Amino acid sequence: MAVAARDGIASLRAHTRQLLFLFAALAASGEGVFAADVFPSKPIRIIIAVPHGSGPDILARQIGGKLTEAWGQQIVIDSRPGATGLVGAEIVSKSAPDGYTLWFATLTQLIGTTMYQKFVMARDFAPVGMVASTAFGVAANAALPITTVPELIAYAKARPGQLLFASTGQGSTGHLCMEFFKSLTGAEMTHVPYKGAVPANADLMSGQVQITCQSVPSLLNFIKSGRIRLLGVTTLKPTVIAPDVPTIAETVPGFELLGWYGLLAPKGTPKEIVGKINKAVLQALKTPEVQEKLITLGAEAAGTTPEEFDRSLQQQTKRWSKVLADAGIKPAP
Repeated sequence: MAVAARDGIASLRAHTRQLLFLFAALAASGEGVFAADVFPSKPIRIIIAVPHGSGPDILARQIGGKLTEAWGQQIVIDSRPGATGLVGAEIVSKSAPDGYTLWFATLTQLIGTTMYQKFVMARDFAPVGMVASTAFGVAANAALPITTVPELIAYAKARPGQLLFASTGQGSTGHLCMEFFKSLTGAEMTHVPYKGAVPANADLMSGQVQITCQSVPSLLNFIKSGRIRLLGVTTLKPTVIAPDVPTIAETVPGFELLGWYGLLAPKGTPKEIVGKINKAVLQALKTPEVQEKLITLGAEAAGTTPEEFDRSLQQQTKRWSKVLADAGIKPAP
């Protein structure tokens, strides 16, 4: 009898533990749904790791205004530039995973965090969605006797290391663009890093350097002046901002560099909240005001799901990690 009683008590305790575990799981699930239902109930802060007045800042404010209209809550754009995005990333990574702190990130910051080996976007944050994309372009000084990407490759191969390409700094997006181009074509060119676009473009105009890779919108005025020539764009499909310019991928299969703006939340943010933010951003991208702002920035609406953005971040991290390693690119001391 004593043995049977002990067995019965043990069985009852085990059953009780199972019920408590089930209730806890149900409570957690219900809490997530409830949190999504009431979200947002206070202002939301969007961190941008770039200065005021830049493209990401302008677009974030435009979308933030639409979210305020939809939710009735203030969207605060908080500029935290520094260390190629690491300052902003650090703030978001340490914030509560409740959807009230977001990071309006860019490709440049993915490359920066990868180079410094500090964060992995898809692993250390919760991807909300890619918001918009922009094309980069490979351009040449107009005095150079080339007009196409195939001619650039042939010209560089005939003069190994003699062509100089400018970038806005060691490990910048433009730097990796040309290193990726070199790795896929075998064309040898020499990197000349500058402290920003202004001195780089000044020397490109004067012919001190001959090649660059920058965002197409930043090059348009120079292209219109006839001082530089856009040879190809880095997107897989022609871009609306330069529809007549061929893609580099037409000549160099596998070449792609997609500039983008995207939203990330702290790791652990409930999927219901991530989904609610994503849905609201997709609606904002459809409005005429945001569409008009995208055109002025030379960007196109992307509007991915969180899952699509997550896959894209993983693929891009893998690609640029390899380019960084193959080219021996490390952070400047």
